[in-house]
This record gives sequence, structure tokens and C-alpha cells, in this order.
Amino acid sequence: MNLYQQLIVGTFITSALLTSLQLQAQVLPEAALGIKIPLAKKPTTRPQTVAYVPGFKCYYIADGGLAPMGSEFEAPVSKSQIHAYDDAGKYINSAKPGYDNRSIYYNANTKKLETITYNISSEVGFAPNTGMYSINLSETGEVKDSSDEIMQSNPAFGSAGTMPSYDATNKRYFAKQARSDKIFIVDPKQREKIGEITLDLAKAGATFDDVSDLFAAYTGIKGEELLLLDIDHKAALVFDLAGKFVAKSELPKDLKLRSQNHFNGIGYANDMLFVYHEGEGEFGTYYGFKVLK
Repeated sequence: MNLYQQLIVGTFITSALLTSLQLQAQVLPEAALGIKIPLAKKPTTRPQTVAYVPGFKCYYIADGGLAPMGSEFEAPVSKSQIHAYDDAGKYINSAKPGYDNRSIYYNANTKKLETITYNISSEVGFAPNTGMYSINLSETGEVKDSSDEIMQSNPAFGSAGTMPSYDATNKRYFAKQARSDKIFIVDPKQREKIGEITLDLAKAGATFDDVSDLFAAYTGIKGEELLLLDIDHKAALVFDLAGKFVAKSELPKDLKLRSQNHFNGIGYANDMLFVYHEGEGEFGTYYGFKVLK
């Protein structure tokens, strides 16, 4: 190899290393605390997930829990509420649209707050108030009891308890599957999944029962699209759309995460990963961490 060839190879290697470092540099080695939202009310059921509506600069925290059995005196409507907080974490109000919320998110296409309920896939049969709905908000951002149906059940979502995240650019969902390393890609207009991602958890130093069982966040950042909470190792794990592990962001080691963080108490909103810290405050506190630059 002559000198010219050596220079070309050296330049290529240097460029590749810089590209790799730039990619890694997008993930903060240590997650930065962005906001704390102490819950002002005891969760009506389970504290579930978090959304942010930029037009109102408000956070919305949903509870999730099955509806009681119907009777001649009471309709089978979930008692779960959705709670509104401002961008400083101050409580605004609560409402009961009547859904067993699993995932709430802001849809930038419809400009609405939307919820996906438990069993959207109809994996465990059919029930009233199951599917995808838009939640009505007041002109100043308060959450209302009223809502509108978007769609009913769709088997493409897979696991009954999945907490899908939304890709507004491509109008698709990423639905983490229970007790696995699998994420289904769902086009809501299709009745079957349009793709499947297998996460390289081993490369991240984790197993399927270390991470959030039913939630994977879609970040919208190219090459760092998927974000998981590693509960057992207190870290955020970042993957690309091929399932390749990109980098890890450490959470504070004194943060006490409990078993429920495997199934709920988690979200991704306003470019932050949210985790529920049950032991802080009278009713628990949501921490929002900045993981990606």
C-alpha cells in the first residue's frame, strides 16, 4: 500500500470514527432531570403514561384500569382519570373520559390529545370503550370528560396491554410486546402489523425482563428512534429502527423504581423520558429526564 492509499484509508477510518462518536454524542451518558411533577391527587387506578400538548404547554397524565362489571345501576365505564398539569408541574384539573388508558399522546397531525386503551388488539376479547379516542380539551387546556372515537379494536397491535408510541411523520405506531424483545410496527389502516423489530437487548446488557414490558418510546431522532427504560439497571436504552443498540443513558442510582414501572408509570413527552417515582410525595412523582441532545 503506497502513501496515497494509506492516507485514503486513514481518512476513511477517521471519518467512520467521527461518525460513530457523533452518533454516540447524541445520547447523554447521564440523563438530565428536566421536570418533576408531583401528583396532586391519588391515582384513580394505575398511574399510566404522559403526554404533552405544546399549544397549551400542558402535560397530561393518564390513569389506567379496567372498568367494573356492568349492572342495572352502573355502566361498564372505567373510573380512570386523566390529569392536567402546566409546564412547571402545577396541577390544573382532572376528568374522567371513561377509558382504561394505556398510552396517551399528542397527535401533531390531528392537533389532538389521543388515548389508546387496554386491549386495543382485542387479544382478550371485546369490551365497550376499547380502541383509540381523542380526548377533548377546553380552550385553555383543561381536560374534559368528553371524547370522540377514532377507531375500534385492531389486532395488529398485538399484546393486550401494549402502550404504543406514535410516529406522526409516518402516521404509524410502535407497539412493544409483552415479555419479549419485539416491537410491532402498526399502520392503523391495516389489520396486520406492517413490520417487526427485534431489539438487541443483549448488546445493551439487558434481558426482556429487565426493561419496560409494554412500552418503547418513539423519539423521532434519526438513528436513535427507540427508547426503552431498563428498570433493573436504572438506565435508558437507545436503539435504531433495525433494533441495533446505540447507547445507554444512566439514570440516578438513588432513583427508586418499582415493579409497576415494568407495566405502567412511564412515558415519553416533550422530548423527555418520564418515570413514576412512587415513593416521593403523597401520591408519587413523575420525573422527566432528558436523554437525547
